[in-house]
Amino acid sequence: MPLPPAPTKRAALLSPEAYRLTPHQDEAQATADTETPPASGAARKRSKAKAKAKATATATATAKATSVASTALVGTIAATPAAATPIPVPQARSRPAQHKPANDGGAVEPSNVTPLRAPAASATRKRRSTGPKKMFVLDTNVLLHDPTSLFRFEEHDIFLPMIVLEELDAHKKGMTEVARNGRQASRTLDTLAAAHGAVDMAHGLRLDATGQRAATGSLFFQTAPLSYQLPSSLPQGKADNQILGVVEALRKLHAPREVVLVSKDINMRVKARALGLAAEDYQNDKTLEDGDLLYSGSLALSADFWSKAGKNVESWQSGVHMYYRIGGPVVSQLMINQFVYFEAPGEPSLYARVTEIRDKAVVLETLKDYGSSKNAVWGVNTRNREQNFAMNLLMDPDVDFVTLTGTAGTGKTLMALAAGLTQVLDERRYTEIIMTRATVSVGEDIGFLPGTEEEKMGPWMGALDDNLEFLAKGDGGNAGEWGRAATNELIRSRIKIKSMNFMRGRTFLNKYVIIDEAQNLTPKQMKTLITRAGPGTKIICMGNLAQIDTPYLTEGSSGLTYAVDRFKGWPHSGHILLARGERSRLADFASEVL
Repeated sequence: MPLPPAPTKRAALLSPEAYRLTPHQDEAQATADTETPPASGAARKRSKAKAKAKATATATATAKATSVASTALVGTIAATPAAATPIPVPQARSRPAQHKPANDGGAVEPSNVTPLRAPAASATRKRRSTGPKKMFVLDTNVLLHDPTSLFRFEEHDIFLPMIVLEELDAHKKGMTEVARNGRQASRTLDTLAAAHGAVDMAHGLRLDATGQRAATGSLFFQTAPLSYQLPSSLPQGKADNQILGVVEALRKLHAPREVVLVSKDINMRVKARALGLAAEDYQNDKTLEDGDLLYSGSLALSADFWSKAGKNVESWQSGVHMYYRIGGPVVSQLMINQFVYFEAPGEPSLYARVTEIRDKAVVLETLKDYGSSKNAVWGVNTRNREQNFAMNLLMDPDVDFVTLTGTAGTGKTLMALAAGLTQVLDERRYTEIIMTRATVSVGEDIGFLPGTEEEKMGPWMGALDDNLEFLAKGDGGNAGEWGRAATNELIRSRIKIKSMNFMRGRTFLNKYVIIDEAQNLTPKQMKTLITRAGPGTKIICMGNLAQIDTPYLTEGSSGLTYAVDRFKGWPHSGHILLARGERSRLADFASEVL
């Protein structure tokens, strides 16, 4: 425990008035004396003997405490160069110090010891972590990937080598996402420097100076040359090797403190580990560590579900739907708009959706069977359980945001288009369909595309053309060539193809928006698109997390994964993982073995 600050006077020099009772204590003592009932002579003698023994013990203990405190205070004053000058103590305190009365031994406890220890205890409570603080050296690609990464390291410190600032300056020009992130990172650094004023940057800048309370560490810049020696096989002029040299120098300078390099470059981390340096990937952008942990949107009920919950189930019918209120351990596993199903041989099946969770009980609503020919949507019937779940979400006007994931050929685009055409042309629920996708090539870029915005997006919308051909043929029947042409023209007039590059600032009113290949979007791009929704708009995000073409995205950091994880449980959103392909036997087999 740290020693208390030195008082203005030593305990031996305090005046006798300092040992008197405070008025509050005098009043309490008088009250106690008044309320004590009279005792007999023998009782009074025993009471006096006990009081005398207690006073003697108290005096002895107090004398020892005073001796220890006085010795510590004298040692503190003697060790201080300016001991001759009294140290000012603030006069205003939260509450007055409570002094003890003097006793026959004349030894008392200094009155200022207890109040001066209180701030040290409160400072200990505010400390976030008891472990050692690390120092993270950030590579340039971390700042270009996430400009807010400076505030993602909690109580630890951050060090930026000078070469990182040079590379950041070189990447700030242009209209790409990397250039935009570089400019934002530079503005963040400028704001931190301005918030501290004329402060020596070698002492570090507090990261919470701009209101980022989650970051309690400091930001350090390389303000002086650092001495390091790398193997001769590493060229000294390369930026990556200079950063490795800075990490090596900091490790020796701050030993035994742990210095860690954070980089998105795999080869950079490999070289760092080969040199014996600690290196990590930037993990904060990952929503999930394992893609198998992603919310699937459905849950299979156990085989003994009805035998366990059958006695406590309430059921009623409203319209065409049956409702069940159930309880039990399964409630803790469910979320709003999650689908549950019960399939067992010899027993009736149950397919329902969670519509309400309250007081350790859930309400299940049975689903509409879109696999039946009488419930076809624009001539399309669902072929499996998950497709029926997805169609119930797509056709529900109370669900504003739907995410569909699954392998190739599971029917994501076809069902979204069929549901959109039905609600735009037949039910007039939305005014038009807006379709967009991330323009990320599988192979080499084919170069400049001439034409208008919609014509430029044409090559990217081959999936739309294929599905529209199927939908128009199914709806037209035997109307002939002219009938199919009229149907195609009508459908095309209600479908607009837009580029994501021009979505900023737009607002969609009563639109049915389809975002295809959403697995190639970053979380920031996903947020930009979803926030375009105005009143009456429904957004459908579709993608296959196994087919990510963006170089720096993974299943855990994809914008589609980010949206599924953040929207689960919201009453106006739903998600379904489509597990079974329905395109062809060839496509299904290829998805499994290739």
